[in-house]
Amino acid sequence: MIRKILTTSFFALLLGITTVSCDETQVFDEYKTFEDGWPKKEAVRFEFEQEASKKPLNLFVNIRNNNDYEFSNLFLIVKLEQPEGKILVDTLEYQMANPDGTLMGEGFSDVKESKLWYKENYQFPVKGKYAVTIQQAVRQNGKLKGVEVLKGVTELGFRIESTATIK
Repeated sequence: MIRKILTTSFFALLLGITTVSCDETQVFDEYKTFEDGWPKKEAVRFEFEQEASKKPLNLFVNIRNNNDYEFSNLFLIVKLEQPEGKILVDTLEYQMANPDGTLMGEGFSDVKESKLWYKENYQFPVKGKYAVTIQQAVRQNGKLKGVEVLKGVTELGFRIESTATIK
């Protein structure tokens, strides 16, 4: 178990270093690590300062998962809290596996990273402190109660990118 966590962390770190070193579109990028899956009761919060933007930005939820992830999709409840108190809430669904059951996403080992669209061409209305809270809402077919621990999820991230193209 420890070896698996160390291997996963090493590849995630390597991927992170590679991505950050040549990433000119990044405005904000932060991750939260899970030891033994993502508990349903653990909402992940990302806080950041942001200028009011006339130029649109793209917002993403990034998830790293391994072969222990047993579902073909992912349901999330995402809240965007604005400085003046307005809260935008979205319920989102993403496909996480191909029809043959193999995980989608980027990666060379059993850890895959998926960059999931949250908001495209979003303009932050005012300057100030924003917060994004993400909670998993996965359920098994035919059951009302949600999955208590979403196994296979190793990290969850939130990312903001400029829409400018790199030349």
